[in-house]
Amino acid sequence: MGMQFPDLVGYCGVAFVVGTYFMSQIGKMDSTRALYPAINAVGALLILFSLAHRPNPPSIVIEFFWLAISLVGLARAAFNKFGVKFRARP
Repeated sequence: MGMQFPDLVGYCGVAFVVGTYFMSQIGKMDSTRALYPAINAVGALLILFSLAHRPNPPSIVIEFFWLAISLVGLARAAFNKFGVKFRARP
């Protein structure tokens, strides 16, 4: 069985997620700006698309968490842009 379209979509998602993480680690992408969680959210959605065609329950769970965390990051970036700061409690 060769590579099918959902597999290609999933690999694109993996490239997005791994690429953004790599870029943040080498200092080329600021993980506090909206672009970082946005690309991660798209990557998670692409991976979930591929998993809908070839399910793997643990991978589906982690991608839903990855998507949820990315959405939190997007919200945080949006609030920070408008002057609402989120701080950890002491």
